[in-house]
Amino acid sequence: MKSLKEQTDAKIASGRLAKPEFMQGVDEVIEEAKAFEKGVNAVKIGQKAPDFKLPNAVGESISLHDLREQGAVVLTFYRGDWCPYCNLQLRALQARLSEIQELGATLVAISPQVPDGSLTKSEISEMDFIVLSDQDAKVATEYGVAWQVPEFLLDHMRVDRNLDLEAINNGNANVLPIPATFILGKDGEVKWSYVNVDYRTRSEPEEIIEALKKLLDN
Repeated sequence: MKSLKEQTDAKIASGRLAKPEFMQGVDEVIEEAKAFEKGVNAVKIGQKAPDFKLPNAVGESISLHDLREQGAVVLTFYRGDWCPYCNLQLRALQARLSEIQELGATLVAISPQVPDGSLTKSEISEMDFIVLSDQDAKVATEYGVAWQVPEFLLDHMRVDRNLDLEAINNGNANVLPIPATFILGKDGEVKWSYVNVDYRTRSEPEEIIEALKKLLDN
């Protein structure tokens, strides 16, 4: 099976062939974001992770505190079920979910998408981990991974993708999370993290599993 990086690299290469000007624009936006150190304020290893309660796809409130009582939590922020890179990442995590669970961890995926009928019918909702809605990006902001999306990318979403983020995210039209993953210990501390403003690049499931193994060994 191909690694997640191999899959996302192939997706990027395909995009460069199909829409070279757009992908060059994305490169420029990402470089500008990196220059401003987007994500530099993300919660750090050793810091206490903010607690939260968020609704799942059917509106039930899920508490991070309650999940931590059961063991480590793998918390991953994604942009929405409309994002092809997010779908690649979450499928890759689903494929390794049993290993994550065997290491005593709970996998939780968070996006700004409103918990309505469209989300309950999405491919992501059919996966076997917890999917939560942070529609005002408040939790993403508390974790330091909220990003005001540049107009270049918003225009692409509206025109080329026919995406209405304001409707999808219930009023939040321009703030999305930086794709980021945190491993939280039972004590609430961040034990491991991956944060990258380039939404085309994600942490490998293997890296998450290795970090969980080290956490068990300590």
